[in-house]
Amino acid sequence: MLALLLLLLLAGLPRAEAGQLWRSKSPVELEIVDRDGGQVLPRYPHRGQSWVPGEPGQAYAVRLRNRSSARVLAVLSVDGINAVDGRTAGVHQAGYVLGPWQDLEVAGWRKSLDAVAQFVFVDPAASYAARTGRPSNLGVIGIAVFRERLSDPAPSAGIAREAQDTDAASGKARASTSSGTAPASAGENARSEGSSRAMPIPYPQASLGTGHGEIEGSRAYYASFRRHAAPVQVSELRYDTPGALLARGIDVRPHYPQHPYASDRPRAFPGDFVPDPR
Repeated sequence: MLALLLLLLLAGLPRAEAGQLWRSKSPVELEIVDRDGGQVLPRYPHRGQSWVPGEPGQAYAVRLRNRSSARVLAVLSVDGINAVDGRTAGVHQAGYVLGPWQDLEVAGWRKSLDAVAQFVFVDPAASYAARTGRPSNLGVIGIAVFRERLSDPAPSAGIAREAQDTDAASGKARASTSSGTAPASAGENARSEGSSRAMPIPYPQASLGTGHGEIEGSRAYYASFRRHAAPVQVSELRYDTPGALLARGIDVRPHYPQHPYASDRPRAFPGDFVPDPR
């Protein structure tokens, strides 16, 4: 009923490319980027989930790639919290709008239309989720992606704001411009998947969370967007330290050959003779 207001990005221009409207069932690709080195963090499949390694103190960005020729709304959840408005994440909340073929990088928690607080891997107790009393979903980054309901010519891309809509298609979204990111609604809360459903086992406690880092400039503005009632895609990426991933049975040694946890230790025969005690 009511049109949604979207916040337009001032950076991250759409990338022209020929192709069909939807090239796959997952129109948006989700990547985690090390902001210091610029590399995409490697992804490891494990028990039906995808994992990426992170180190304490490492600043990162969430890269969203729209692989379709239409605008989409991507709701972004970090540790179970909406990265735009800070509420406990839900798919029909605020989100970033991506233009056709657009690549966007969300560098932090949105503080205003002009700034974000950097995403940085930290000790779980120092994470934003723990500091706000919501530590239950540490270690997971997710997106819920919505197609646009078109009745009139589509306006420019931007960030959507929550509105009361009788068909439950409304939502809230914002977009960041200086960092090339678009706002998005938050994804569903993390939960165990794959084999853990068939045989419940204690889920290892996360060794890493996402902190509320330094404030940096990131411009954004509003535009209009009407989403469909249900998301076309819900994706999750889980993260933890390389050592914790190894403890889960995920072999990170191809990318972390010198990591202290990536050796064959402990070993039964590490030396030749019995040394004196210290």
